[in-house]
Amino acid sequence: MASNIQSFLGTGWGFPPTFDKVSNGVRMSSDMKDIEESIWLILGTIPGERIMQPEFGCDLRKMGFERIDSNLVSSLNHVIYHALLNFEPRVNFTGADVLGRDDADGILTIQINYTIISTNTRHNIVYPFYLVEGTNLSAAAI
Repeated sequence: MASNIQSFLGTGWGFPPTFDKVSNGVRMSSDMKDIEESIWLILGTIPGERIMQPEFGCDLRKMGFERIDSNLVSSLNHVIYHALLNFEPRVNFTGADVLGRDDADGILTIQINYTIISTNTRHNIVYPFYLVEGTNLSAAAI
């Protein structure tokens, strides 16, 4: 690792992993940035995609062709809640809302609300879920 960054919210490899020529190591992220990158990684990973951790991820892909209604919002909340509960222990998921859908670009925009447990602060991220294969990958939008 590149440096000994200490943070009470956590420190880890930056996502996507990049190497820093100056410190001759991996770019690290800490605090809020580390939590946000972790959530993006969880949401962008399909369960079964990682060989050594087949349960890791969030199964948003199964909702790709659903109608936007209260059932979809309820299903999104359920799937995201369980993914963050299992794989991101630093946050409490408080809810997800569908902000909109762009059929031309195949994007479903989801706002994910959460509270950081150790600081009791509320935050949210806007996650563009790509409905059409071959468009930008959600992890590339960071």
